[in-house]
Amino acid sequence: MSGTAKAGTASLWRSVRVVAWSFLGIRKGSESQEDMARVNPFHIIGVGIAAAALFVLGLVILVNWVVAK
Repeated sequence: MSGTAKAGTASLWRSVRVVAWSFLGIRKGSESQEDMARVNPFHIIGVGIAAAALFVLGLVILVNWVVAK
């Protein structure tokens, strides 16, 4: 049972890495294909939405901080 949990965590961590590399826009094609074969698409969608929300929230906080000064 711990192997399944560990695999799920590894897959989620891999999804976070895939989304982070996608945000940066730098990744080798062969590594990208390998990652897409191993990750869960639902993890990619969830992590992508969360990352986009954090990015927008960070921008809003930054703009409010700059405008307040």
